[in-house]
Amino acid sequence: MRLMRAVYTPDTGWSPSEGGLEVGQPAHLVLVFGSRTLLSEPGCLEKLSARHPGAVIFGCSTAGEIAGTRVLDDSLVATAIAFEHTRIQAATGAITSPDQSAEVGFSLAKNLPSDGLSYVFLLSDGLCVNGSELVAGLTRGLPPGVLVTGGLSADGAAFSETVVCSGGEISRGRIGVVGFYGDRLRVGVGSMGGWDVFGPERRITSSKANVLKALDGQPAIELYRTYLGPHAKDLPASGLLFPLAVRDPASSESLVRTILSIDESGGMVFAGDMPEGHYARLMRANFDRLVDGASGAARLCREKISTSPQLAILISCVGRKLVLNQRVEEEVEAAAEVLGPEASITGFYSYGEISPLVAEARCALHNQTMTITTLSEI
Repeated sequence: MRLMRAVYTPDTGWSPSEGGLEVGQPAHLVLVFGSRTLLSEPGCLEKLSARHPGAVIFGCSTAGEIAGTRVLDDSLVATAIAFEHTRIQAATGAITSPDQSAEVGFSLAKNLPSDGLSYVFLLSDGLCVNGSELVAGLTRGLPPGVLVTGGLSADGAAFSETVVCSGGEISRGRIGVVGFYGDRLRVGVGSMGGWDVFGPERRITSSKANVLKALDGQPAIELYRTYLGPHAKDLPASGLLFPLAVRDPASSESLVRTILSIDESGGMVFAGDMPEGHYARLMRANFDRLVDGASGAARLCREKISTSPQLAILISCVGRKLVLNQRVEEEVEAAAEVLGPEASITGFYSYGEISPLVAEARCALHNQTMTITTLSEI
């Protein structure tokens, strides 16, 4: 595997490339993460394609771009990859309503040839989707044992519009996947949080898919406003600082869910399912535990693979970035220290992270985690 990572900003243009691959040399895949404004500029896709003709261009808008140990805003981070022993195949779908999430996910899976498929990387519109249902539909359509990771695109803390670059277009309402084929690819995964729960655990008594309406029979939005106090006036953005831990009554484990918006009826729209009968509890940040979670995710990646990572894709939540603020690079630095000097690091801050907690676990949508995927060839 040969790699090249470069950064573009409007003020400086493209930075000198880092890695063994040069601009203009053949590449199979270019991952690009950047601000919605830059990705939406006319000709952006054509300029990216010109740097590596024939490569699949795949990426999305973000709430911050990761390049090495730097966290950037208002930039494009492009990583070109030339594989030695791995084939790729891309597929693209469109979505106009969260109700279509499972169907679109299943269709994308069936558009990937199954023979030799070992890993799928998924990027989705970050607002018009039910991430839980998308993941469920995708995994239902894939052969058993195929690993899936990815994330939901973002738009800073604006929650206005997100875009995905897939299938030769950059637009909102897109979902794309890239399938990886062959037995020489080694994929490591890890996902950890670092948030503390507080307040009572409450039962979800009214919800529909990813829209939460009532907790313990009371309007959820009113309970949220009570606990958030002065932060309530800034909803939904302030909700990133106070996610919910959602627990199945039959399990002791929780998934973290972040609010995306408030609908016209006052329901709270979350990135993933909020099933009736489950329990929800508010969470708040613990700075040291957030950084420890990033290094822990990196350790999980390295535990299951014997080779040093060549490429690491870090997808962290916008809520973590808002909490860590000017110290946000500390979580990336903590992960990089564990991953080692040979890993070329790219990634972005998202509206949702898609990964199993460890390689053998069921894939799920997460919020407020640092999720890391490492790739190497043997």
